[in-house]
Amino acid sequence: MRSLIDIFELSTDEVDRLIAKAEDIMSHPTAYVDKCRGKKLATLFYEPSTRTRLSFEAAMYELGGNVLGFSEAQSSSAAKGESVSDTARTVSCYADIIAMRHPKEGAPLVASVNASVPVINAGDGGHNHPTQTLTDLLTIKREKGRLSDLTVGVCGDLKFGRTVHSLISALSRYEGIRFVLISPSELRIPGYVRDGVLENKKVPYEETTDLDGSIGKLDVLYMTRVQRERFFNEEDYLRLRDSYILTPAKMESAKEDMIVMHPLPRVNEISHEIDSDKRACYFRQVMYGKFIRMALILMLLEIE
Repeated sequence: MRSLIDIFELSTDEVDRLIAKAEDIMSHPTAYVDKCRGKKLATLFYEPSTRTRLSFEAAMYELGGNVLGFSEAQSSSAAKGESVSDTARTVSCYADIIAMRHPKEGAPLVASVNASVPVINAGDGGHNHPTQTLTDLLTIKREKGRLSDLTVGVCGDLKFGRTVHSLISALSRYEGIRFVLISPSELRIPGYVRDGVLENKKVPYEETTDLDGSIGKLDVLYMTRVQRERFFNEEDYLRLRDSYILTPAKMESAKEDMIVMHPLPRVNEISHEIDSDKRACYFRQVMYGKFIRMALILMLLEIE
C-alpha cells in the first residue's frame, strides 16, 4: 500500500506516467467510467476548500466510485477532540482511499502511518500540496508541450505558498528550468526551498521585487494570492495583499505564448480583464486537476 504525502515521493518517471495517464483519460473518458466501481474515497477536509475537494470528488465519481467525508473540522469528531491518527484508523474501515487537507503540517503523514488504506495529502498548512503540483505540471505540459527548458516566474506570497514550494521542488528535476522569484522582501522564498532545492540542485534563479521588469522573459507566470489565513498580524496582511496585480498593461510586455497560472482562489492579484486573454489558463488548470487526480487514484489503488 502506498500513500502520497510529498511530491518527492514520486520519481520523475512516475510523474511523467501520471501525466500520460491523465492525458489518456482526457482523450478516452468512456474507457475509465467503471474503473473504481465499488470503491470509496473519503475526503477529510479540516480546512476550507472548493477546487481541491470538489475535484477529488468529481474524479472519483467519474471513475465510477463513491465519496464520503466532511468539509470542515467542526462537522467531524475532531470537534470532540479526536486525534488525526484515530480518525484515520476509523475511516479506513469505511473507505478504500483517503484525501486529507489539514491546517497543521504533517497531519496527513500521521494519517498515512495509521491508516490501513492509501492517504493523499490534499494540503497541509504551508508545507505541501502534491496534487496541486501534479495539476500544475499537467497544465504546463498541456499548454507549453514540455516540462523542460522553461523560464518560470512565481509571483506573490512565496513564503507561505505551499503550491509554490512544491512546484519549485518538482520542476527543479527537469532539464533547463530557471526560476524568477518575484515577491515583497517579507514574503521571499523560505531557506529550505532556496538552499535545499535551488542551491542544492544548482537550479538557476533570481530573486526580485519587480514584476514589470521580469515578465518579458517568462514562459510561465505563476501568480499566487497573499494568504490572510497564514498571517499572524492583520496589518501586515493588509499592507502586503496588493503587492502585485496582473493587469492588461503588464501583459503587453509578456511573450505571446507565455501562460498565466494561478492555484486559485484569486482575490485581486489578477485583473478580471485578463480572463479573456488566451494566455490565461487558470480555469483550464482547474479542469486538469480533476484528470490528474483520477490518474493518481488509479495508481494508488493499483487499478490498471
